[in-house]
Amino acid sequence: MTTRYERLKREVLNLPNMITISRVLLIPPVLFLVDRADPFLCVLGMITFMLVSALDIVDGWLARRQKLVTVFGKFMDPLADKIMVMSLLLYLVADGRVPAWLAVILLAREFYISGLRLVAASEGVVMAAGVGGKAKTGFQLIGICFLLVHYTYRMPGFTETLNFHLVGLILLGISAFLSVLSAVTYTLDFGNALSAKADTSGK
Repeated sequence: MTTRYERLKREVLNLPNMITISRVLLIPPVLFLVDRADPFLCVLGMITFMLVSALDIVDGWLARRQKLVTVFGKFMDPLADKIMVMSLLLYLVADGRVPAWLAVILLAREFYISGLRLVAASEGVVMAAGVGGKAKTGFQLIGICFLLVHYTYRMPGFTETLNFHLVGLILLGISAFLSVLSAVTYTLDFGNALSAKADTSGK
């Protein structure tokens, strides 16, 4: 007979979920480093953020490999990503590194898609991540990395300098454009899926 602790251990206290929880616990250190506005600490904050992003890949791979895909993991994994990105965007806006309107677009899209997926799930419609959504995430994460570094540096082997802040803003702007585009695509796909479901039910 499976005990309550064994059920809890399998559902929550397994290695993939513990890695996911560690990603949430790493959010305050990243925010602390960003808040210092020191060149060295900014780079350290970027490295920590990249570590958190890498752990996102690791915990998903482990969960599938060890057959430990749990309800808690399905809930906590995307939530950890959203908390990290939203927290950083708010900090970057407060620090003057990101215009507020840009953060509003990115955050509004996340809330909208999350709500749309909840409605879709209640209707029995599965909404898989599309190419546009994945591209949006890629540009967003890389853009945030550049914005965390923030300062202008001369790259090794080059005489020219690279303005990390400007590059980060451009990448985040591309992410915002893809956010709106993917939101429209998700909405159309949701409408088509509902229509197909209604047609099937009517037969």
